Amino acid sequence: MAADIVFNARGILVTTDMVSEKFVRAQGPGGQNVNKVATAVELRMDTNSVDMSEDVRARLLEIAGQRATKDGVIVLFADRFRTQERNRQDAKERLAGLLDKASTPPPPPRRKTRPSKGAVERRLSEKSGRSQIKKNRGKVGDE
Repeated sequence: MAADIVFNARGILVTTDMVSEKFVRAQGPGGQNVNKVATAVELRMDTNSVDMSEDVRARLLEIAGQRATKDGVIVLFADRFRTQERNRQDAKERLAGLLDKASTPPPPPRRKTRPSKGAVERRLSEKSGRSQIKKNRGKVGDE
């Protein structure tokens, strides 16, 4: 059987062979069902087993934060839904989101610019003109 594709974009291909899933009991409310059924999914992906460039791998581990281990394994825990299948799909979507975000290169840093001397002078003259207009709006006194 061919492996299902979890993520395929920007030169990164992640299949279900590269991802391991472990089903554990979910925490929180759920009545008696929560104590009997392992619906939560712990999804693990070793970034070293996936073919990607080093800068993308570094961005991925940085974006993952605490979800990444020192060995380069990303661990996602999904327990939002009551069924195994929905939690499994949620974990795969979150992993795809991380990979998509990491594979987009960061924008270039902003270059600081300064307004031209003429622009500064125009702005100041407009300000002083506006100030004069507002001063002339006062009450007319005894002259």
